[in-house]
Amino acid sequence: MKRGELYRVYKGAKYDPRDHRVFLIVGRQQAIESGFSSVICAPVYSNYTEFTTQVEIGVDEGLKHDSAVYCDELISVPKSVLTDYIGSLSPCKMEEVNAALRIALALN
Repeated sequence: MKRGELYRVYKGAKYDPRDHRVFLIVGRQQAIESGFSSVICAPVYSNYTEFTTQVEIGVDEGLKHDSAVYCDELISVPKSVLTDYIGSLSPCKMEEVNAALRIALALN
C-alpha cells in the first residue's frame, strides 16, 4: 500500500449514495507503513467542477471514465477495506494532488 494508489471501496461512507467509491491514498508513506489501522485518503468523484482543490484523473490512472480527486474531502479509511487496487498516479499527477492539498489545507 503506497501513497498515490487508488482503491475501490464498498460503501466508503454512510452518507455516500453509491455502493462503491474510489479513494486515493494521500497520507505520508511513514504513516501508511506504521501500525495505524487507517490511512488518509481523498475521494474520487465522476464530477469535475475545475476547483483548484480538484485534480482530474481518468483512464490513464486505471479508471473507467474521467473523474476528479477531491482534496477538500479528506477522510480516514481503514486499511482493511483497501483491497481492490485500481491503479496509481504518475509523479506528475501526484504533484498536482500535492498542490491541491496545499490549497485545501491552506498551506500556501
